Parts: sequence; structure tokens; C-alpha cells
Amino acid sequence: MIFSVAASIAAIVWFFAVEQRYGADRSESVFSWLESAWNGENDYEHGILFPFVILGLIIYQIKNLRAVSGKGSNLGLIAVFIGALLYAISYRTFQPRIAAGGLPFLLWGGAYYLWGWRVAKILAFPLFFFWLAVPLPSFQQATTHLQLLATSLAHHGSSLFGVETKVVGTTILPVKGDWKPLDIATGCSGIRSLMALLMISGAWAYVAKIKMWQKVLLFMSALPLAIIGNALRVTSIFVIAEYGDAKWAAGSWHDWSGLLLFYPFSLFLLLMLHSVFEGGLPWKANNKRQLRRERVEKPGNEKIFATE
Repeated sequence: MIFSVAASIAAIVWFFAVEQRYGADRSESVFSWLESAWNGENDYEHGILFPFVILGLIIYQIKNLRAVSGKGSNLGLIAVFIGALLYAISYRTFQPRIAAGGLPFLLWGGAYYLWGWRVAKILAFPLFFFWLAVPLPSFQQATTHLQLLATSLAHHGSSLFGVETKVVGTTILPVKGDWKPLDIATGCSGIRSLMALLMISGAWAYVAKIKMWQKVLLFMSALPLAIIGNALRVTSIFVIAEYGDAKWAAGSWHDWSGLLLFYPFSLFLLLMLHSVFEGGLPWKANNKRQLRRERVEKPGNEKIFATE
């Protein structure tokens, strides 16, 4: 068992961290390509956090993993074969994202082969969650639609605060204000915030103690929450530009509003949705579950357990 695990780790390290096959000059491994691809230019700047999030999710389940660990199954080799096939395809086509997409198959299949289905079932989400960290070739079409949507929502949102604006493409111009026209660029489309929020909502849904369909809804809620949160962020820029310091709004506030407004607002809505599913705030609902069985005594000293 120990030899099999060590050999598997060594093989993955060699083919994914040492073997240089990718990049413009064929000098990058899969892992080094991922590291260079996780940048702000392609909307995956948060990608560097994924390994730590995945490790945290596995540690969160460590007691359950130890409890259900059992005899392995040869069925796991099917997933290993799929992962190896994807790596071979990437090797021939010089496409590192295909190899990265096959890595979860290798890890999950190896766990299935060594420790059985029950372990593999627990590890399925944390390992395949890595797919969200693999940069796709282009988000241009999706980004364009989000730019137009953000422009429209910011235009209408600003009007709610008495800020009259005019829209030209993805540029918003003031009707009465003296601030300069502001363009809803690619970075303001919300695609980066959406991808980061998908990571957060995915991990959140995994650890939430709710039904499966509720987990799916909690995860998918990242899309509307990201759109609403980004619209609020962009609207705030125009409101501050109209009534406050236009230079500060287009500079400092534009750069920091994601951290100071978008994420607190989006995470609050995510918490509210989770609370609806739980029937109360999650930490209070957990305390209720722990106290659900309460020992009581009936007349005649008959001892029973009553549900709260």
C-alpha cells in the first residue's frame, strides 16, 4: 500500500511538475503553466487559492475518510486510464489544460483503487472542484455579454440615486454631472468576480449541512449574486462621481470597491440563502442539531429520549 501511494505520487510529480512540454518555448510543465496562467489578464487570478481550498476540504473530511477507508476496487483503474489518456492527448497536442483536466481523474481513480468506493465518493467533489481552476481558452463572448449587462444595470441603478446618465456601447456618460465618461471595461464586466465567487460558493455548498438540491442551488447562486453585486459596485462608482470626488471614484474606489463592497455584499446574500435552507443562521442551526436529542424522565422514572 505504502509503495503504491509513493509510486503514484512520484509519477504525478514527474509528469505534471518536472516534464517540460508546454508553453511558447516548450519549457513549462503542467503545474508551471497553471501558475503562469493564474493571472489577472485571463480572469483566473484567484486560481492559486484552489490547491489550498481543496486541501482544506479534504482535511475537513479526514475523520470520515479514515472511518470509511476499506478494500480498494479495480474499478478505480478506469478513472486512472481516463486521466492517463487525457494526459497523452495533451502531450501530443501541446495543450496543458487537457492534462490539468485529467489530473482529478488520476487522483480520484487512485483513491478508488486503493481505498474503495466510499472514500472515492467523499473525495469526488474536492478533487473535481479543481476543474474550476483550469483556465479556458477564451471568455470573450461571455465577457462581452456581461459588459453589456453591467452597463445596463449600472445605468438604471444610477438613476435610482438621481444620477442621470447616457449609454453609448459600454460607455456611460453623465447628462448633468461634470465627471468624465466611464467605460465598463472587461475588468468591470464581473467575470473575474464571478469565477472567484464560484470557488467560494462551491466550497461553501460542500460543507453546508443541507440537502443535495439545496447545495446545487447554493453553488449556482454565484451567477446571479455576482451580477447583482457587480452592478451595485459599478453603480456606486457613478454615484460617488456625481455627488462626491469623481477622480477618487474612478481611481481608488474603482480599485478597492470589489473588496470593500462586492464581496461583503455577495457573501452576505450567500449567507442569507444558506440560512433560508437551514431554517436559521448556519451556526445556530448546527447547535440545534447537536441538542436535538435530549434526555428526559417521565413519571415513574421511565427514561426516554425526546427530539427537540
